[in-house]
Amino acid sequence: MFGLCARHSYHGHSYTCDVTVTGAIDERTGMIVDLAQLDGVLSREVRQRFDHRNINLDVPEFADGKRIPTGEELARFVYERVQSALTPTVRVVEVVIAEDATLRASYRPD
Repeated sequence: MFGLCARHSYHGHSYTCDVTVTGAIDERTGMIVDLAQLDGVLSREVRQRFDHRNINLDVPEFADGKRIPTGEELARFVYERVQSALTPTVRVVEVVIAEDATLRASYRPD
């Protein structure tokens, strides 16, 4: 069903992840969210969880067939994790996961 992506020994990608947020601009800082805070969330919820990992084995939410690690599912998962870690005044409006320069999937909440 997934062609070469269905190899028994798995396959790999060098994913990129873009997260877009929106919200009111803080008059004091001129920012929607402190970039250090956002970077910390992305580090915990994305880089530390996925970097140099076998998603099918090493990421509990995807291990043992719990979720299929498609670009679409990864984007939705990242959205859920990042949104829940941010303050309610900051909204994630889109997450884009790219497998390479030509293949990408995005998730936008309803």
